[in-house]
Amino acid sequence: MAWRALGSHICELGESPFWQAAENRLYWVDIAGRAALRADAATGATERWSLPAEPGCMAPARTAGKPDGWVLALRSGIYRARTWGGELVRIATLPYDPAHERANDGKCDPLGRFWVGTRDERPGGNAAGMYCIDARGNPAKVQKMWDGAGTLNGLAWSPEPDTLYSADTPTHRIEVRDWSAADNRLGPPRTLHQFPLKPAHWQPGETGYGGRPDGAAVDMEGNYWCAMYEGGRVLQLSPGGEVLQEIATPAACPTMVCLGGPERRTLLVTTARHGRPAVELERTPLAGCVLVLQAPVAVPGLAVNSFEEAAWTGGSDA
Repeated sequence: MAWRALGSHICELGESPFWQAAENRLYWVDIAGRAALRADAATGATERWSLPAEPGCMAPARTAGKPDGWVLALRSGIYRARTWGGELVRIATLPYDPAHERANDGKCDPLGRFWVGTRDERPGGNAAGMYCIDARGNPAKVQKMWDGAGTLNGLAWSPEPDTLYSADTPTHRIEVRDWSAADNRLGPPRTLHQFPLKPAHWQPGETGYGGRPDGAAVDMEGNYWCAMYEGGRVLQLSPGGEVLQEIATPAACPTMVCLGGPERRTLLVTTARHGRPAVELERTPLAGCVLVLQAPVAVPGLAVNSFEEAAWTGGSDA
């Protein structure tokens, strides 16, 4: 299938794409480049916002039910911003040591709570956790939902929504949990799909490894679209975990999937080039770009959820 790049900006580690239909824009972050970005889908014109720390993820926000900027998860905490490139206001901190852990993948649930998974940066570390930030009251409350992971990714909800998806990237496993939206309760994890681990002596460019699950999105039929880091592909899995479709990407390290465009049938994929070998980057010049699949997918994606805030908290703590 044919791909093109959205605009000309190249990220070190692109992540967290979401589609804003009212603006005809895609938003995403560059973790290693410490930036938030947005691009006009029609022209590709891209705006870059430099940030004081690595952003794991971001989402649109609303105050008292009206669109009002964004919420961002940085290594140093959870921040709100009302204008693009404007003041960052810290509304919460996550209970981890930022010396060896940082915010990673995250999204808002259908009720407006911001969920953020973390990454344990220590070799073999498994202290990463999933946190839920609820600002529908004042002040914002942080709840740890679970921990014991290496790098939490792949956060998404089913259309109903009664199921939460996530991936622990180092273990190559995608999990599902029953979820009660009203009281924010989770059932025990179940394995949706277990991928083969990376062979011990595998090197980039070799065959024999299909990658590991990174960021994801869910379509209106409940299928789970997952970027396979180091696998050079995107997979569509059924609600039962069956691989329905595999789409090769012109970058070895796709990082996250978004379904956008006028009908939310355009597959958009962030990618990475940070730390990749030179020979791989020579072979995949679109590494670091946002990839756009030229042909629409069959089933539309779900609309992005916004962070709901009861009232503007004020102050600055960036």
